[in-house]
Amino acid sequence: MSLPKLISESRLRNEVCEVPVLLRDTLRSLIDECCLLRDRIKQLDRVLKDYAKHSKDCGWLMQISGIGVTTATAAVARVSNIHSFKRGRSFASWLGITCREYSSGSTRRMGRITKQGDRYLRTLLIHGARSALLAARRKASAGGSLTRVEHWAVNTEQRIGHNKATVALANKMARMMWAVWTRQCNYDGNDALRFAA
Repeated sequence: MSLPKLISESRLRNEVCEVPVLLRDTLRSLIDECCLLRDRIKQLDRVLKDYAKHSKDCGWLMQISGIGVTTATAAVARVSNIHSFKRGRSFASWLGITCREYSSGSTRRMGRITKQGDRYLRTLLIHGARSALLAARRKASAGGSLTRVEHWAVNTEQRIGHNKATVALANKMARMMWAVWTRQCNYDGNDALRFAA
């Protein structure tokens, strides 16, 4: 529950209010500040939505499940030239969501993600992947038809667990972003795994 709803102006003016008289002015100023911040956030959201609506790059990216206005505009703002990444794996590595590799000879061992890239974009992608995974799981339980990416995500979650599957899907999403953005083609969930490999 937000602070303005929790302690309304009318309750602060009330003589039998539970809030001590000495705190009422301070709480009024905090409520006013929270309202100003809420209005500022709404205004910035409108600006981002307007930018995303007119940006071709954002339009390509927002077709991918789990990528919305915030992630698409952040990616376009942070990546000056997507063509500087030769492959999707390079882009995912730049974001820090590829596995650390401990290999010797013919033995290949994969560790945790590197977390050495852009923290903000990586966080947005992981939250988006969590949302996309939840939507795919709900779709599967309702008996809906899944795309190949959704089917892969649900199977991966059953095999290795929710959190690891979320990060794996975020890695795939980064590679799909690279493929869609560099080719400037429409996203197809049934064909996306071929480009995300």
